[in-house]
Amino acid sequence: MQADLRISSGDIVGELVSLTDWLLSQRELQGRVRPVMQPPASEELGGAVDLLTIALGSGGTAVGMTLARALTVWLTNRKSDVSLTVTTQTGTVTLEAKRVNDPSDPLPLLQEVLRDQAVRSDDA
Repeated sequence: MQADLRISSGDIVGELVSLTDWLLSQRELQGRVRPVMQPPASEELGGAVDLLTIALGSGGTAVGMTLARALTVWLTNRKSDVSLTVTTQTGTVTLEAKRVNDPSDPLPLLQEVLRDQAVRSDDA
């Protein structure tokens, strides 16, 4: 099981680099974060990183909650507006962070989509 993270507004490349660095700094997520390249267009030499995939599988709920907390902290520290979409097999949630003031704002949404994912993986 996995969660896909995509930045869809703001400085997409800069925010994706920032998010990648932040997630890789989280001990519980090390080895679970993988950048995914988009295929290059016909006139391009190579593709760019399109999204991040986070392996949730064997860690179940604990990894999902760690990811939710890490994303909440990352979003609260944005100095510019950013849109982050989190997709799992059970659903998708898009968070619009506009200079977030309340660090708990995105946490319930993230926990819900990641908890649903963990419950599905436990049932499998």
